[in-house]
Amino acid sequence: MTVEKSIDKQLPSTRTTELDSICLKAEVIPVLAVQRIEDAVPLARALFEGGLTVLEITLRTDCALEAIRRINEALPHASIGVGTVLTPAQYRQAEEVNADFVVTPGTTEALYRYGVTSPVPMLPGVATVSELMTGWQYGYRRFKFFPAEASGGIKALKAFAGPIPEARFCPTGGIGINNAEDYLALKNVMCVGGSWLTPKSLIDAEDWDAIRSLAREAAERFHH
Repeated sequence: MTVEKSIDKQLPSTRTTELDSICLKAEVIPVLAVQRIEDAVPLARALFEGGLTVLEITLRTDCALEAIRRINEALPHASIGVGTVLTPAQYRQAEEVNADFVVTPGTTEALYRYGVTSPVPMLPGVATVSELMTGWQYGYRRFKFFPAEASGGIKALKAFAGPIPEARFCPTGGIGINNAEDYLALKNVMCVGGSWLTPKSLIDAEDWDAIRSLAREAAERFHH
């Protein structure tokens, strides 16, 4: 009990503030899966120049960690998150590449325990109230809601606000230009994540101007 109490005191004030300062920079966080290492910097730069300064690079590809290293070096003023973190070992890899934050699709007890001790804040993935309550007991107040649309979408988030109104979310999964605004209108949503800003066809064509335009449109449309 004492461990949980001490965690409960220390985390909300520090971690919640850290995550708020990152997530409130941009209402839309592009979620990237970098397939070719040479695309990493031009893709990130196009999004950044379009006005989206917080990026999530997922560990779904072989070159992801190297991509994060290069993006961090090229864009020191961007906030870089490492996504699809499944284990404490991957969490450590995110620390090694100087990630600003870590994002998980779902969350295990091992990840919560590691996250409490890490210098890098975690945005833990949840899909149900029970999962939210598990994170809550570790002191977490900010969560990724994933997969958002498949897990009940806006109705689910409204329902979460009843028993746990202090929790705030970054919904990801099934969110695009047509429904992002509806999510962002909710009081317990701080930002949304999405891959619609980085269509594979544009990346394959290395059309960074088109991606910059998509980013600018999103940054202007969903600006605070």
